[in-house]
Amino acid sequence: MAWVESLQRAIDYMEANLLDDISIERVAKEACTSVFHFQRMFMILTDMSVGEYVRRRRLTLAAHELSRTDNKIIDIAYKYGYDTPESFSKAFRKQHGITPRQTRTFTGKMQSYNRLVIQVNVKGAEPMQYEIVEKEAFQVVGMKQEVSCVGGQNHIEIPKMWDEVNAEGTDKSLFQLNNGEVKGVLGVCVDKGNEKPNYIDYWIATAHEGDVPEGYEALEVPASKWAVFEVHGPMPDAMQKVWKQIVSEWFPSSGYQHAGTPDLEVYSEEDPASPDLYSEVWIPVK
Repeated sequence: MAWVESLQRAIDYMEANLLDDISIERVAKEACTSVFHFQRMFMILTDMSVGEYVRRRRLTLAAHELSRTDNKIIDIAYKYGYDTPESFSKAFRKQHGITPRQTRTFTGKMQSYNRLVIQVNVKGAEPMQYEIVEKEAFQVVGMKQEVSCVGGQNHIEIPKMWDEVNAEGTDKSLFQLNNGEVKGVLGVCVDKGNEKPNYIDYWIATAHEGDVPEGYEALEVPASKWAVFEVHGPMPDAMQKVWKQIVSEWFPSSGYQHAGTPDLEVYSEEDPASPDLYSEVWIPVK
C-alpha cells in the first residue's frame, strides 16, 4: 500500500499548489520515484499526462469561480496561469465548450474534472500470470532515441520509432542477432534521471552475446530481480491492458517496488495482430 500512499501524496501536492508553477521533479519526489516513472505510472492510471491533469483542474476551478463570483475575467485568467484573456478564453472554450462570459451568464454546460483520489478496488477476477526471476547483467544491441516525456510526447515518438524499424526490416535483423537468454526483440526504457529529467533513452534492441554488429549500439542491462508478466493478445491493446493491471492492481498489493533500472517489453516474431500473440513485460523490482 506504500505505493498507493506515495502516489496520493504527489497528487495532494499538485492540488495544494495548483496556482503556482508546479515542478514535475518536485511532484515525483513526493511519490519517491523518478520523473519518468511517475509520469509513466500516472499516464497508465489516468490516460492523461500530469500537465493535462493540472490544466484540466485549473480550468475546472476557474469555471467554478466564474459562476460563483463577480471577479473580473482578466483577473481569473491571470490567477489560473494565463498571460492574456484571449489565451484563457481559447483554453476554456476547448475544455468546456462555452466561453468564460457564457459561464458567467449560466449559458450552456461545463465539464468538471474533479480532484483525483487513488483507491484500491477489489478485483482479481482475471488472474495475472507472472514469475519472479533473477538474472545477471546482459548485453542488448540495437538503436536508441532520446525521447521527451513532457506532455506525453513519448507516447507519440516511440510508436513512430517502431513504425520506422518495421518498415526498414530492422526488426528482422534484430531477431537474427538474438542469441542471449531473453528471446525476442525488446523495447527498453532507460530513465536518464538527474542527468536529464523528463527524458528517456528508448531502445529497440535484442539480447546479444559477443561483439557489437556494425551500425548498432550496445547497452548493458544491469543484474536484477525481475517480475515477468505474460501478455496474450494483439498489440497494442493487450500490452496496454497488462501495464494497467500491473500499475493499478499488482504493485499496490504485491509489496514490490520498481527498482528504477530499465524495464523491458519483449516481442516475438508472431503476427502482432494475432489474438494468440504472446509477449512479455519485464519489470525490475525490489
